[in-house]
Amino acid sequence: MHDIADLESRGLPGVGVASSEFVQAAAVQAQSLGVDPAMVFVAHPIQDRSDDELRALADAALPGIVQRLVAAAAEGGTTPPATPPAAPPAA
Repeated sequence: MHDIADLESRGLPGVGVASSEFVQAAAVQAQSLGVDPAMVFVAHPIQDRSDDELRALADAALPGIVQRLVAAAAEGGTTPPATPPAAPPAA
């Protein structure tokens, strides 16, 4: 969250990526930092996933990340707020 806040303070768009377990924690931390960062949340948990599952999560999250970065460029450097968690990839 600090990295995204730093990027945005320098006029550089950024998008935070976290698992759905951290939606509330991200909101609390963003509020305490006084920022409203763009976030993309992926399905939780992360740690026990295979490489292929992690690639699938990343592939599913990429359009939302790119969308926010493109929107930020069009709006002069700020990224739109968070998206809900992406659905977990099919097993």
